[in-house]
Amino acid sequence: MQGKVKIIECPRDAMQGIKTFIPTEKKVRYIQSLLGCGFDTIDFGSFVSPKAIPQMVDTAEVLSHLELSKTQSKLLAIVANVRGARDASQFEEICYLGYPFSISENFQMRNTHKTIAESVETLREILAIAKVTGKEVVTYISMGFGNPYGDPWNVDIVGEWTEKLAAMGVNTLSLSDTVGSSTPENISYLFSRLIPAYPEIEFGAHLHTTPKKWHEKIDAAYNAGCRRFDGAVQGFGGCPMAKDELTGNMPTEKMLSYFTSEKVETGVNWMVFEAAFNKATELFANYQ
Repeated sequence: MQGKVKIIECPRDAMQGIKTFIPTEKKVRYIQSLLGCGFDTIDFGSFVSPKAIPQMVDTAEVLSHLELSKTQSKLLAIVANVRGARDASQFEEICYLGYPFSISENFQMRNTHKTIAESVETLREILAIAKVTGKEVVTYISMGFGNPYGDPWNVDIVGEWTEKLAAMGVNTLSLSDTVGSSTPENISYLFSRLIPAYPEIEFGAHLHTTPKKWHEKIDAAYNAGCRRFDGAVQGFGGCPMAKDELTGNMPTEKMLSYFTSEKVETGVNWMVFEAAFNKATELFANYQ
């Protein structure tokens, strides 16, 4: 093998935009199948307002039914504010708090009802909570690869925010392609520029894609030095505000095939993953 990458599987992202409520026991069954695959991390739920994301109202209940004694995968929960961070931090089983920090003022207001300045202070408090409770924070730079809302965006702005977040003590930073605007060129440029400049930060890629462009995006990120990748089985989910209905999450099975062909270790057992893949087909066919 030529190296190793971390694969973060995101059933939370796949499910959260589905309007029909998925019964808790079905969520548990699906996430349990993913826990056996060998993923580094499972982004399994979120502690956010049920008014904002009704599908995730049962995250704590889902967690209470997961069998974690035989998995090496760590659990990540998304939080959007200090209350959510406090709630998530009560659970010993959760290792990571994920915070979506948008460098688009418009999207930050849509997503968390806060300005960027207010979100900076929220992130400071979340980092402090995590330090006290023994959690780690994964900060997502939403709109990391472009902005459809008219806010200023360029690679220098992403770099400036990375510098500010590094100074705050952020040590895991995932660039998020919220509406599918990433290109191989800006993926390659950003990661090849940022990763050497901030060796203390683990950079990740949360990419959205159309079916024909997944390979060029993964290839660009990997060859630019990224070793942490988010995905969702079969590409389910993605940003509900994406203008292109074909834009979804990066399909996990495509990433796995890419890394297998490149002889890169993922830690994922293909046989177990195939069973989880089939469970995804069954689950999402009934809830769309």
